[in-house]
Amino acid sequence: GTCRDGLHGKPARAIRLRASPSLGATAEPLEIEWHDRRLGAQRQNVSAAVGDVVLRRADTLWAYQLAVVVDDAAQGITHVVRGEDLADNTPRQIHLQHVLGLPTPAYLHTPLVLGDDGEKLSKQNGATPVVTDPPLPALRAAGHALEIDVPGEDVPSWLACAAALWRARWPDRRPP
Repeated sequence: GTCRDGLHGKPARAIRLRASPSLGATAEPLEIEWHDRRLGAQRQNVSAAVGDVVLRRADTLWAYQLAVVVDDAAQGITHVVRGEDLADNTPRQIHLQHVLGLPTPAYLHTPLVLGDDGEKLSKQNGATPVVTDPPLPALRAAGHALEIDVPGEDVPSWLACAAALWRARWPDRRPP
């Protein structure tokens, strides 16, 4: 709420959704509980952790959180799989889904794959793309990075072994 009413005597330029369980003016704390298919039960006090949810930024662009929620709903997305560094975005997105009357997908946040320097491998950090042709070595390398080292002579058999390992590790959770 720091910038809710503007800064340094200037009016607010961003459009925000108050982090509150009701749309009224009262500032009740917003607690979001959700289940991640890998991380298990999750909880965040959105009011304390991030504050109001920006819908339209001060530069007039629509904010990522709103765009992804609307885009996922428009595409009928039922399952979201992404890196665990993005897990803290999920409660804001669930709040927006509830306010907009949109469905909430199932979420699974994967471990991050880190380089030798400890930084996550990503385009932002200059990581080289994964060579996916042929696909089996790429699957094996990705599986190794995610601690899913399984045999398989072709893609279907590797996927079957990976799913079996997943079920053995997390019997109450479906494979991604």
